[in-house]
Amino acid sequence: MSVRLTLEIPESAFSLFRDDSAHFLREMRIAAAVKWYEIGRLSQSKAAELTEMSREEFLDTLHRFQVSPFQLAPEELGRELEHD
Repeated sequence: MSVRLTLEIPESAFSLFRDDSAHFLREMRIAAAVKWYEIGRLSQSKAAELTEMSREEFLDTLHRFQVSPFQLAPEELGRELEHD
């Protein structure tokens, strides 16, 4: 099941990005998913689902946005390294 949302955006916004509305919407969805993943609100699999990408494609997208695919806090990473 999906939900349709309506968002009003000034037409001038599309010219800022030199996009049509469909491409703008896709990029906005991707940007939101990447940010929500970065702050820990979405898993990789849920973010990929939201963006209609495979998990591999989403990982490539993280690279494009310069976001690490590893979402461990420094103290968590330290604990992980201690256990090895």
